[in-house]
Amino acid sequence: MTRVDTPITPVAHVARRVAWRPLEILFWLMTPLPFVLTPDYLQLASQIAITGLFAISLDLILGYGGLVSLGHAAFFGLGAYSAGLLSKHVWGEPVSGLLLAGLVAGVFGYALSFIIASFRGLALIMITMGIGQLLLEAANSAGKITGGADGLQGVKTWPLFNAIRFDLYGNTAYGYSLAALFLCFLVARRVANSPFGLSLRGIRENSTRMLAIGAPNNAHVRKIFTIAAVMAGVAGALLTQTTETVSLETLSFQRSADLLVILILGGVGRLYGGIIGAVIYMVARDQFSGVNPQYWYFWIGMLLIAVVVFLPNGILGGAARLLPKKWVGE
Repeated sequence: MTRVDTPITPVAHVARRVAWRPLEILFWLMTPLPFVLTPDYLQLASQIAITGLFAISLDLILGYGGLVSLGHAAFFGLGAYSAGLLSKHVWGEPVSGLLLAGLVAGVFGYALSFIIASFRGLALIMITMGIGQLLLEAANSAGKITGGADGLQGVKTWPLFNAIRFDLYGNTAYGYSLAALFLCFLVARRVANSPFGLSLRGIRENSTRMLAIGAPNNAHVRKIFTIAAVMAGVAGALLTQTTETVSLETLSFQRSADLLVILILGGVGRLYGGIIGAVIYMVARDQFSGVNPQYWYFWIGMLLIAVVVFLPNGILGGAARLLPKKWVGE
């Protein structure tokens, strides 16, 4: 008797993707291990969590929406300066500072999304890079407010929930950053695995065909760009609150370029690729800079070339070919 496979409906497909896989659960259960295994590197762990969140925000527009941006640090920097100025002059409560920073970055991202939605390819890359450079120069010129090249000093972050102080060893910083990463990841995961996320994949693969079936391409692009801007702003605020300083580097082109490297290392369009890429990149940078402070980018370049040649879909792309499908959800 011939076996006939039942077609998978869109609703069933979304439900299957939303279900948590064993590796996902194991991954998040392992995230508190640095408190026990590497207590001397909790500051680095908090930086990894922040960078992972920043990478996830770019992955939403690049891996799912197909929008290449070389100016994503603009939202990161906006969030960093918003949280820093608030803490320095008005209010140092961290959670509300995160929300405000995300709001500021989101409003700017929403306004910018009307331009972004109209361009693709090289034009989009140049526009995003130009906007990032404009914000960098604006922050540098407004030195009386932002501190200019010297950075914003005097940021004071209050104890978390008015009870838990940010200690020098990074215990609070890592726990705080990890909690923010997990909550934002839940939002990103739900967006990516929703019908809206499937529409974004369709726009990425063939925007003309999506228009032909009646999909509101520009509206979808504006939505995901705004969501990504909010998450990038939150990541920037986390950096400010855990280090109590803001530098112009938060708006730099280098930070945007490093983010692309991180996604390529981990795997674009997988969400976890941003986190895994952040772990690899930040640990490698810490180790390589310790061996040779002047030329550590050489080794990062070698690592990037090796991944692109042997694992063109990133670390997670390579792992997906080796592990059972039910574990990775491929």
